Amino acid sequence: MAYRRTEAVEARLNETRERIVDAAIKLVAEYGYGGAGIPAIAAEAGLSTGALYRYFPSKADLFDEVFRRATQREIDVCAEAARQPGNARERIARVVQVFAKRALKGRRLAYALLAEPVDPLIEADRLRYRIPYRDIFVSIIEDGIKAGEIAEQDAVLTASAIVGALNEALIGPLAPQAKRTNQDQLIGGLARFCVQALGPMPGLKLSRLKLSGCAL
Repeated sequence: MAYRRTEAVEARLNETRERIVDAAIKLVAEYGYGGAGIPAIAAEAGLSTGALYRYFPSKADLFDEVFRRATQREIDVCAEAARQPGNARERIARVVQVFAKRALKGRRLAYALLAEPVDPLIEADRLRYRIPYRDIFVSIIEDGIKAGEIAEQDAVLTASAIVGALNEALIGPLAPQAKRTNQDQLIGGLARFCVQALGPMPGLKLSRLKLSGCAL
């Protein structure tokens, strides 16, 4: 007869697994992937290194889970920001501002998620997880086109360009060796760029919007 785990055993295993992931996220946020070793993560989680490997057979598997959890959390926050009231340009600016502010606040973790050299497994996830961010912007752009706020355009292309620009623009300021930048200026510049990428309002040669203190 095959052994079946009881609910209590399953709960204990799941709790330990969550503790490992939480410990790994904490250490990656402090030291990056390169500085978060398995022995340190095991100690943070209150386990032996051997016990940790029973839950995650390799460092790549553990860090892949860290990447997925941390990235999904940021996607959820951006999606919530996109759902808040406002016209399309206001919503685009809000999502950009939320994304950039959170990245700059958690610089080490953000750099690990965006640019730190990693195992190919995580690098593949980086490409895959750009799609949910892109889709957030696609939805806003399509709403703006339907409302007559944005000229007819390829929403997927524009959204993909915005996501690429956000990632590229933040890598330098987030790098561990980077000098501190004027965060308000950086975030404002990113918001302006992304809103201007939508093109002028239909029927208007010039428009000036004021979003979160930034003239656009």
